[in-house]
Amino acid sequence: MSKKKQFVEEITSMDQDFAKWYTDVVKKADLVDYGPVRGSMIIRPYGYAIWENIRDVLDKKIKDTGHENVYMPLFIPESLLQKEKDHIEGFAPEVAWVTHGGSEELAERLCVRPTSEVLFCEHYKDIIHSYRDLPKLYNQWSNVVRWEKTTRPFLRSLEFLWQEGHTCHATKTEAEEETYKMLEVYASVCEDYLAIPVLKGKKTEKEKFAGADFTLTIESMMHDGKALQSGTSHYLGTGFAEAFGIQYTDQDGELKHVHQTSWGFTTRLIGAIIMVHGDDRGLVVPPKVAPTQVMIVPIAQHKEGVLDKAYELKEQLSNQFRVGIDASDKMPGWKFNEYEMKGIPLRIEIGPKDIEKNQAVLVRRDTGEKVFVDLNDLESEITSTLEDIQQELFQKALNNRETKTSVAINMGEFEDALTRDGGGFVKAMWCGKLECEEKIKEETGATSRCIPFEEDKLADNCVSCNEQAKHLVYWGKAY
Repeated sequence: MSKKKQFVEEITSMDQDFAKWYTDVVKKADLVDYGPVRGSMIIRPYGYAIWENIRDVLDKKIKDTGHENVYMPLFIPESLLQKEKDHIEGFAPEVAWVTHGGSEELAERLCVRPTSEVLFCEHYKDIIHSYRDLPKLYNQWSNVVRWEKTTRPFLRSLEFLWQEGHTCHATKTEAEEETYKMLEVYASVCEDYLAIPVLKGKKTEKEKFAGADFTLTIESMMHDGKALQSGTSHYLGTGFAEAFGIQYTDQDGELKHVHQTSWGFTTRLIGAIIMVHGDDRGLVVPPKVAPTQVMIVPIAQHKEGVLDKAYELKEQLSNQFRVGIDASDKMPGWKFNEYEMKGIPLRIEIGPKDIEKNQAVLVRRDTGEKVFVDLNDLESEITSTLEDIQQELFQKALNNRETKTSVAINMGEFEDALTRDGGGFVKAMWCGKLECEEKIKEETGATSRCIPFEEDKLADNCVSCNEQAKHLVYWGKAY
């Protein structure tokens, strides 16, 4: 049995057990290790490097839209959390509490932040006084803690990394525009950089963020047909402002409450990259966020001139690309498998015969295609190939979503769609009643993913109760 075959067999097949495949990839691609507390994770350098690239792209977009970065405390006094009733009720099951400082019991429990709305509100009430102070466009990069019962690295863990934007505006119109604008920013990051197509829409009342007037969402489909909520943006109205006393004097001298938004994007998107683009050989990382875009593997590196040429190529290519080189004494076959496992978009192989012919072998991770490239054309060939990989990863994911999206007019069709080819999204009409939404979840396990911004009318009646329909909804089983 070849070393390659043995190596690949360490990953469970996607079709055999998708959940086990995911865990295998996360571990064997060196993305995470398990922390000492159940449900916690250690993000290893390679996993963190992917997050840094995503973070840098998003951070620039956030700043380009006029926002400033700030940092809020990790701990929230219980009395502060209690100020917004709907908010605390929504998060209560997931809150972690600090009850002691050293050996002394605290007079008041402290919440380890699950999100920072109340902290921003408490700060905003002290710094906003006049219409001249608005808008306040703040963003925070931080960790949060949510005591999840069922955990999975990146997708659901006790602690994860994210950014959370919190803004204040003079009018409802301005705040709503902000809510939609930031969702578009998230959609751009997913589609243009992560090569993940998204559905954009509004959450139902049942699924919206606790304390929000409405929640907008981008929803993506994983390879197995399940949905993943990939970013949310919330219009909070004046509810938090009223609870915390965030008021300003307008141009007419009248005292008014601000209108607020909040929005967040997390490390769960690394999980999305794995589940949208990965295959039975491991991870496939889109070139735009890959920590290493090109890995050089010298062949017969013990022979004179091979390593020198490999390092010369690295120096030459590093001006345009993120380039690595493996000059270790491991066998080339081991190296090939290692970097396929880690999803590095392109591999360059160069040995004595290649040097004689002034060429190198370029190998694509996504298709496995090999091409011989003249060294004089290497930069232009790498540029076009990386662009092609980025586009084809997006198109493949889009095709998967379209193939696994069904239309259902009645519950028979709805249930059939969810059991066919690993499920997927089901488009169906809904009356708008909570009872029907809950009944669909109870009977099928599917939840409402979003009411799309552009709604088609598939039928006059609700898929569940057959009464007059109000909305088209995308439904699906989700992570």
